[in-house]
Amino acid sequence: MLDRLTNYINDNTFRFTVYENTIHVINYKRILILEEDRISFQSKNQKIKIEGEGLILKKILNQEMLITGKIYKIEVSYE
Repeated sequence: MLDRLTNYINDNTFRFTVYENTIHVINYKRILILEEDRISFQSKNQKIKIEGEGLILKKILNQEMLITGKIYKIEVSYE
């Protein structure tokens, strides 16, 4: 069990999970655009663009963020 916990803590894989009007992002590299109707951020080899209405960074920590608002579109491009 301790091994599983250690692996979880040391995991640096980029991922985002989409819920109703919420996106949870883990291990992103940097935020590129932060506006009320769009947010864009980058991981190691991906660029994610989110379009919506009333987008807010509800939580932002080192390598983790929670975005809320009405989400209309999510684009993922590989670099």
